[in-house]
Amino acid sequence: MKNFSEEDLRQRLTPLQYHVTQEAGTEQAFTGDTWDLKAAGIYQCVVCGADLFSSETKYESGSGWPSFWQPLSEAAVDTKIDNSHGMVRVEAVCHSCGAHLGHIFPDGPQPTGDRYCMNSASMRFAPEDS
Repeated sequence: MKNFSEEDLRQRLTPLQYHVTQEAGTEQAFTGDTWDLKAAGIYQCVVCGADLFSSETKYESGSGWPSFWQPLSEAAVDTKIDNSHGMVRVEAVCHSCGAHLGHIFPDGPQPTGDRYCMNSASMRFAPEDS
C-alpha cells in the first residue's frame, strides 16, 4: 500500500481533499466538481492516482454525490465497516493507498444493486480523449 507523509499530503491536496481522504470527511451534497459530470473517462484517486471508476458505471442517484454501480475492477476499491455517527455503513477506500472515498449502499441499479456514493474531493477525472 502506498504511504504518503502528512506534510506531503497537506502540500498536494486542498483542505477539503485532505479532510475527505485522510479524515473520512464528506463534502456537501451537490457541490463537488464531478457529481453531475457526464463526460467519458476514468475517475482516479486524488491521493495516489489509482484508477477507481469508469464513467460507464456512473449514474444519477439523486444523492448529490458521484454514484457508480461498480468500481473499475474488484481490486480497485476496498471496503471497511464504518460505525461512526451512530450508524453502521460500508466505507469505500482506495485499495492502493487507503484514502477514504465514500460509502457503499445496497440501493443502486442492476446489475449489482450497489451504489458507490463517492466524494468528488476524493477523485480526479481523466477524460477519455486525453
